[in-house]
Amino acid sequence: MLLLGIDIGTSSIKVSVVDANTQTCIAAARYPEDHENSIRSVLPGWAEQAPDMWWEQVVLAIRKLTSNASFRAQDIGAIGIAYQMHGLVVVDKNGDALRNSIIWCDSRAVDIGEDAFAKIGQQHALEHLLNSPGNFTASKWAWVKANEPETYSKAHKIMLPGDYIGLQLTGSATTSISALSEGIFWDFKDNRISADVIQHFGFDDAIFPEIKPLFGEHGTLRRDVAATLGLAPGIPVCYKAGDQPNNALSLNVLQPGEVAATAGTSGVIYAVSDQLVYDQASRINTFAHVNHTPDVTRTGVLLCINGTGILNRWVKEHFGHGIDYQQMNTLGKAVSPGSNGLKILPFGNGAERILNNKILGAQFIDLDFNAHGRSHIFRASQEGIAYAFRYGLDIIRENGMHPSIIRAGRANMFLSELFTDIFVNVTRIPVELYENDGSVGAALGAGIGSGIFTSTAEAFSQLKALKTVEPQASSFYEDLYHEWQELLVSQLNRA
Repeated sequence: MLLLGIDIGTSSIKVSVVDANTQTCIAAARYPEDHENSIRSVLPGWAEQAPDMWWEQVVLAIRKLTSNASFRAQDIGAIGIAYQMHGLVVVDKNGDALRNSIIWCDSRAVDIGEDAFAKIGQQHALEHLLNSPGNFTASKWAWVKANEPETYSKAHKIMLPGDYIGLQLTGSATTSISALSEGIFWDFKDNRISADVIQHFGFDDAIFPEIKPLFGEHGTLRRDVAATLGLAPGIPVCYKAGDQPNNALSLNVLQPGEVAATAGTSGVIYAVSDQLVYDQASRINTFAHVNHTPDVTRTGVLLCINGTGILNRWVKEHFGHGIDYQQMNTLGKAVSPGSNGLKILPFGNGAERILNNKILGAQFIDLDFNAHGRSHIFRASQEGIAYAFRYGLDIIRENGMHPSIIRAGRANMFLSELFTDIFVNVTRIPVELYENDGSVGAALGAGIGSGIFTSTAEAFSQLKALKTVEPQASSFYEDLYHEWQELLVSQLNRA
C-alpha cells in the first residue's frame, strides 16, 4: 500500500509517496522548485498568502509526481496533510476563499488578542485555553469582523490552511481539536469550543467546520479532482495536522518528555506533556498534540522563533551572491566563535511570542566595517538564531520541562554542521538527527488514520537516528550567550 503526504509550507508545497511496507519515501516533488513563495505584507507586521496559490501548487506538485511516476498511482490508499499553523482561511458557501489567508507570522491582531486576554481574565484564559489569544487565529478572525464587515458577513466557514486543502480535495469542510486549539478556539477544561472566546468576540459557532478525529476520515477524494491529479477517486483523507505537531509525529515524538525541533522559516522546540501546561506570560504556547483526546492528555508545548531560516535566507540573498548555503557555512565555520564581536538579534519576522508579542526587528550590533566581512555575518546570524533558541528553552525550563535530548530532521538549518554544533553547545542539549520530512510525516499519519498501520509503533518501527551530536565537554558559548542576552534585554526595555 502507498500513502500520499502533502505539506503546505510557507515557502513551498512538498508532496511525497511513502511505501507503507518499508515506511520509506519512494517519490517526492516540490512546487515551486526554483524560488520560495513570497509573503504579501501591505503594512508592517502584516503577512498574507493566497489559499488559491497553495491549492494550485498542490495540484502542480501532485501532477508532477504522478506524471513521472515510478510507482502505480492507483496503489495510493490514503492521503495526509500537514500545514503551516495558525493561519486564517475564510470561505463562502461554495468553498471559495473570500480573502487572502492571514498567516502565522502576521501581527495585526496582537492588540485584539491582548484585550481579550484581559477581559476574559488572564488566569481563567490560561487555565482553559492554555494561552493568551495573542495574534492567533481567533484574534485574526476578530480583526476581520472589525475591519472587513463585508467579508465577515459573506463567510460560511473559517478554517486552518490544511482544512482548506482538505476541502478542495474532498468537498468536505472538517477540522480537529488540535486545529481548533492552535487557533485558540478550544477549551481544554470543558472539552469543547470555548464559550468564553465565542462570547467575548461575538462569533457564531456555526462558522466552524465539523470536528473530526485528527486520525480518521476527513472525506474522500472527489472524482473530478482525482482525474486532474492522476489519482483514484475515493481515496480517504485520513490525517490533518499543523506542521509542528506533524514534525513531532514524523520523529516519533508522541509521549511525555519527548522533544522535537525544527529550524525552517521559523524555529521551533516542541515538547510533549501529559499535563495542561501553560506559561503565565504566554511566551510559549500549548496546543493539543496529534494523539490528544478528551480522555488522554497529550499536549504539545511549543516555543516559536519567527526569525530563523528566514534570517539565514535573507543573509544569503544580500551577502551570499554566487555561493550556496554549504559555502556560506564553510565561510562561517572559518570564523571563531563570537564572530569577532558581531552580534545579531534575529527577530525580524513579526511579533515574537517569546518576547511578549513585541515586534523588535532584526538588529546587527557592533558591526565594524573594518573588522567584519560576510563570513562574520554568516556565522553571527547562525549564532544569533541559536541564542534565541537558548533564550526560549530557558522559558521552557521555567515551566518545569527539562529536555535531555532533542530529535530533529536533517533538514533546513540542521543541514548545517556549523548551526547544529552551535545549537548543541549553546543549549547544552544533545541533538539526534533523522532523515525526516513534513510530507513523509503526513503520509505516515494517513497510514495511522486509515488503519493501514495498527499503531503508531508500527508506523515508526523502521525509524533510526542518523547520528547524535553531543555538546563539547567545556563550552565557551555560555559567556557569549549571556553577552547576547544582555543586549536583547536592553533592546526589549527600549521597545
